[in-house]
Amino acid sequence: MPHLALYTFGVLKSPLSDSAPLVREFYESGEAVYREIGRHPGYIAHAEPAHHIQGVLFDADWGEWGEFAVPAWYGKGRSAETTALAATLSLWSDLRPAFDAVYTGLHRAALNRRYDWFERTGHPGYVCWWAADGAIPTWQDGVSRLEHLHEYGSAPYAFTFHRSFDPGGTPTRLEDVGKKSEVR
Repeated sequence: MPHLALYTFGVLKSPLSDSAPLVREFYESGEAVYREIGRHPGYIAHAEPAHHIQGVLFDADWGEWGEFAVPAWYGKGRSAETTALAATLSLWSDLRPAFDAVYTGLHRAALNRRYDWFERTGHPGYVCWWAADGAIPTWQDGVSRLEHLHEYGSAPYAFTFHRSFDPGGTPTRLEDVGKKSEVR
């Protein structure tokens, strides 16, 4: 059975290396969000570097998730001192659990603060697609699908929660996917 892949990308107002309170708040909330999401029903895995060093994304070893990549329109730095982005890549059992994890709890609270931390770029901030059972999506997969979503809108190849598709490519609505996860 296919799994839902979810790639998120945002351009931060300040580099990750900045010691300003907003950057610290972003990091601190991000750690708590990841812990909560990792316990959410339907969560399978997310890309993590083999040796995590704060602010190092481009030169990190991401294993099966591939070499770190960003959309062509990202124009800020790529070094540990200048990188100003946040990106995630994760796998989920289905659309509904991923949606519930993103729009509830600590992640919902972080979304409510996103414009404190992120620039408004005019580009989508996330994209979903179906990955074959056993397949690990790569960063480049996420970038390609996010750029496709920006260029062409939601399609079975790249879609949003609100204009989604089932694994067979048929348009679907979250209400049709199943009830909200009851286990929290």
